[in-house]
Amino acid sequence: MDGNGRWAKARGLPRLAGHRAGVEALRKTVQAAPDLGISYLTVYAFSSENWSRPKSEISDLMGLLKLFIRRDLAELHQNGVRVRVVGDKSTLQRDIRQLLEEAEALTRDNTALTLVIAFNYGGRDEIVRTARRLAQAAARGDIEASAITVESFAGALDTAGIPDPEIVIRTSGELRLSNFLLWQSAYSELVFLPCYWPDFNREHLADALREFAGRERRFGGVAVEDVAL
Repeated sequence: MDGNGRWAKARGLPRLAGHRAGVEALRKTVQAAPDLGISYLTVYAFSSENWSRPKSEISDLMGLLKLFIRRDLAELHQNGVRVRVVGDKSTLQRDIRQLLEEAEALTRDNTALTLVIAFNYGGRDEIVRTARRLAQAAARGDIEASAITVESFAGALDTAGIPDPEIVIRTSGELRLSNFLLWQSAYSELVFLPCYWPDFNREHLADALREFAGRERRFGGVAVEDVAL
């Protein structure tokens, strides 16, 4: 969800106005997702690198997170949305951590849509934290190092139990992943849109899905018609 600040700058507004407009775009996207056949929606809400931003902006972002959960959680729950949070929760302020945990607990049995919020998340950090946990388990003798596989490593990530994303959409015209779901997006289809996130709407999402539907996914193999029998 990229481009809040540039959206605001283009309109002569403070960055906070862009983040507020971004929250509205998120609400609309969450509402549209189930209607478009999406069962898992992961949003990159706050990266582990975002702490380097000015303290005032971080405070604004934390406030918007609290407002979104407190204002929208009841409606999300009523609409059958399950909330999952991925990222390093250990370093978060207690009130933020408790709020995220409460959202997960309240909605854990919902099935209409799983909304995965990547918060204090970085792909490299996730991989390192997972490797560290598995190394510690091996050192204790709980597991054999030789028993660590692609599948068992994936099962120890923050996203355990969540399917790898079939499509990754980035707004604002930037053409990079920026440390988002590096392990999980190994075979994801990437769609880059020129619009800033506050302008993202249902039609943008539908267009991205149509583009995805027209692509051929081979996962390192070859197309069926290319196989000689």
